[in-house]
Amino acid sequence: MAVVRPFRAFRPAKGKEAAIAALPYDVMNRREAAEMVRSNPDSFLCIDRAETQFPDDVDTYADCVYEKAASLLREKMADGTFVQDPAPCYYLYEQTLNGRVQTGIVGCAAIDDYLNGIILRHENTREEKELDRIRHVDTCGAQTGPIFLTYRSRADLDALTARIRAGEPECDFVSAGDVRNRVFVIDAPDDIEIIRKAFEETQHLYIADGHHRCASAVKVGLKRRQTNPDYTGEEEFNYFLSVLFPEKDLMILDYNRVLKSLAGQTPGEILSRIREAGFDISEEDSGEPAKPSCKGEFGLYLSEKWYRLRADAGLYPGDPVGDLDVSVLQKNILEPVFGILDPRTDPKIDFVGGIRGLHELELRCHTDAVCAFAMYPTSIEELFAVADTGALMPPKSTWFEPKLLSGLFIHEINA
Repeated sequence: MAVVRPFRAFRPAKGKEAAIAALPYDVMNRREAAEMVRSNPDSFLCIDRAETQFPDDVDTYADCVYEKAASLLREKMADGTFVQDPAPCYYLYEQTLNGRVQTGIVGCAAIDDYLNGIILRHENTREEKELDRIRHVDTCGAQTGPIFLTYRSRADLDALTARIRAGEPECDFVSAGDVRNRVFVIDAPDDIEIIRKAFEETQHLYIADGHHRCASAVKVGLKRRQTNPDYTGEEEFNYFLSVLFPEKDLMILDYNRVLKSLAGQTPGEILSRIREAGFDISEEDSGEPAKPSCKGEFGLYLSEKWYRLRADAGLYPGDPVGDLDVSVLQKNILEPVFGILDPRTDPKIDFVGGIRGLHELELRCHTDAVCAFAMYPTSIEELFAVADTGALMPPKSTWFEPKLLSGLFIHEINA
């Protein structure tokens, strides 16, 4: 039921992949992006975050920033920095972090499948974040950052992936965070047909990461449909750049919470109210952070002490969203105890990806926060269950690692 088609990617010229490939545009602030580009002018961030090419007083969202991104991209396509494959292909994108391997198929998914519910999401998007990527994609005429999709594992695709990975990669390099990246080209007609048919038989694809990039690509495609008098449905803007991973390869990390106010309460009062809400509390005496060991456990760092919280089973209502640990925390602690009604907008809460470790929570509590909650990771099965019902998770429920690098594959939509 899903349409995922091969495409003629623009890719870095052989040997330039390590210098060009960059972390996604939205995992860093402007200062961090500028520092990365200064240290490596070839970084794809010069295009993905083109404000790095201007003084700090130029607005990140100024017209000239998007125009600069487009001109830089076209220059690099023209001078051979990026080279387009001669015929439509699929690709394998393999990443290895700490001995764990995830291997995805790179192709272009259909915006109609997003609109008709074959591609399912689990998060809300924010309009202001969409607008930035809409302008970037539309001005550049290309999608430069892939959408991270997942699907329920299939034996036919697993076998093909294993066979392709046994061959020689197009590139093999280590990126920031000690992530090994390998890319393989899939251009044999029989292999292309296996992939096309397998996804055609797949009931649903799921957005793991990149909800804003996906929504933006869809809106650009819809806009171009309305303004294209010769529209046929085959135009490249009807499809968006994706990397599709089998769920068995993926690992979701914890997404932790730090709070900037105790809402006028003492630490003792906080602990008492949490206990009354249905949580067993024990103080950690090991000196190490209270890392949750299972669903229903939470770590709490408060007044320079770690506590382990265990939620009463009655706090789990039996529905996919309500049974998420992030929902239980929000409903029973963050809202009633700390007065955080909407974690998407409340300035009293911030979020820390699990890749940073729990000592990062301690550091935050010694700088700009007053307490922190360590979470047990949401599972991929929970993500599927929420998406399958058409529901949405609370914000910052999942953190996927490693991140997909930008600049390894570019999907031109002007063609």
